[in-house]
Amino acid sequence: MWIAIVVVYFVGACALAALLLLPAFRESLVQRITQWARQVAGAQQSAQRAATRNARQGYAQAASSSRWVQRNAIPLSIALALLALPPIIVFSLRALHTLEAYDDTTTAQPDSVIATLLQGEQLVPPPPLPPEVFTTAEVELVRPKLSTADRRWDALDADFRQRLLLVYRLMREEHGYEMVLIEGYRSPERQNLLASLGAHVTNAAAWQSYHQHGLAADSAFLRNGKLVISERDPWAAKGYELYGEVAQRVGLTWGGRWQNADLGHVELRKPIASRPKVGA
Repeated sequence: MWIAIVVVYFVGACALAALLLLPAFRESLVQRITQWARQVAGAQQSAQRAATRNARQGYAQAASSSRWVQRNAIPLSIALALLALPPIIVFSLRALHTLEAYDDTTTAQPDSVIATLLQGEQLVPPPPLPPEVFTTAEVELVRPKLSTADRRWDALDADFRQRLLLVYRLMREEHGYEMVLIEGYRSPERQNLLASLGAHVTNAAAWQSYHQHGLAADSAFLRNGKLVISERDPWAAKGYELYGEVAQRVGLTWGGRWQNADLGHVELRKPIASRPKVGA
């Protein structure tokens, strides 16, 4: 540390002595500083001239573009109208949108055993549960408005109903889970009502869900006579995972694989000719 200080002091003293005692060194240093200052000033002036020139060119180009737009105002207006027409039509018809394009790539094809079961006996829906099962405070917290949901099995598409009942049977026989239908067919009015509650309930408006066609259902688990919906329950979380696997085995699409996961939701994606007839 002290050696560095001594060296700096020595160099500084020599430089000062040279400036005071050597006129030639002093004049050379002054010339170099002056030359450097002129170069800096010249560079600044060149930059200013270039900026002025670019600004003039830009103004000229803007003026030329403005004149071109004025001369071609009518063709440009027509072109913009044609470009805007498709989005306007799509936006105005959004209420008539029904469902995303039919796509079975996310649905596993049933294996031979499942196919045999689907072609065999016609499964019978279980007897309805007491209404109070669906009206507890815990259920309402997880699933708002569930007490007014439609749980009629005969309101579902016949093919979808058999597949869902087979899922329930396999879940009970293979994994010991008792499944409960908590909502099946959903009217357009109810769909809009649920959509108004927020994305945490549903992102789909009326006719944007397979529920309106009797091709979707939401299910949960029954444990000791109580409905278990929340996946925060480890037992239910495991059940939903198994439920998704079984649903895909019978050819259904499981909502648990979506970006906004809906673990209890399954649907049968197939071309829709018309909405199935529902009971009174």
